[in-house]
Amino acid sequence: MSPVGLRALLATLPRKTDARLLVGYETSDDAAVYQMTDDAALVMTADIITPPVDDPFVFGQIAAANALSDVYAMGGTPVVCLDLVGFPAGKLDDEVLHAIIAGAVERITEAGAILAGGHTTNDEEPKFGLSVVGVVRPDRIWKNVGARPGDALILTKPIGSGVLFNGNLKGHVSEAAMDECIRTLIALNRTAAEVLHEFEVHAVTDVTGFGLAGHASEMATGSGVTMHIDSDAVPLLCEAKAMYERGVKTGANAGNRKMVSETTRFTRDGAPWQREIWFDPQTSGGLLAAVPAAQAAPVLRKLHDAGVSQACQIGTVEPFDGRHHLVFA
Repeated sequence: MSPVGLRALLATLPRKTDARLLVGYETSDDAAVYQMTDDAALVMTADIITPPVDDPFVFGQIAAANALSDVYAMGGTPVVCLDLVGFPAGKLDDEVLHAIIAGAVERITEAGAILAGGHTTNDEEPKFGLSVVGVVRPDRIWKNVGARPGDALILTKPIGSGVLFNGNLKGHVSEAAMDECIRTLIALNRTAAEVLHEFEVHAVTDVTGFGLAGHASEMATGSGVTMHIDSDAVPLLCEAKAMYERGVKTGANAGNRKMVSETTRFTRDGAPWQREIWFDPQTSGGLLAAVPAAQAAPVLRKLHDAGVSQACQIGTVEPFDGRHHLVFA
């Protein structure tokens, strides 16, 4: 379903009536949060993807990191997972499925969580993901709304994985660039989240299928602000921009562009391909966080010291200008 179609569907659903549902689908947040006690709430999410790579173990790693990320984006800690599997029985050897799950378990274990079971269906092509339950204190929940004028925008991973995977299918991407891309995607957002918990955080989301523009726009719209993105400051995966220059695209770019077109402004002239990177769909992308401007430098120092080496400040939050929620400069 397209981003626009998803928004239309959500608008028809009834609103939450249980006060213990602290986060539902109203702002298209990364996960749901349900309060159990005064001190504990459950963070619940599910995500499933098709293989972006041929290696089944790496596929499992990426899919697990991608699903776990939603819990980190809410400020939570993953606890237990169930696998969600579509597998073409009789077409692929069982060893392929074993390798996918082994890759997922490796990431789940690094997250400090456990795999407790799951569900498998027969499908025409492999699909894999996780349903993840985490825990969070109700007073420490992060949402994708709440960014304030004066905040700095921090992004913890580079973007461009969508077009790199498509370019790789065509033989255009170097081995070194794909290796960098895969290392980035299998890296958990655990360390970044742990560092951010040491600071004042006003809003967080993870950058995934809607691209940087789509997820930043959701945050800006829900917060009632305008976000100014410094195009030169956004970290890009090696060769990602070159793929768009060659004419490589993804199937999601058009829908992601349409999602934000009416409320996004570009202040630079340039070839159309130069803007496509902002709509590039990510898998297991980084966290996008709005923090007080005075804390931006300490946050980045701490992230870099902790090994989140490509984290950058990519922009600022300004009062809503009356029309645009997102400005790329």
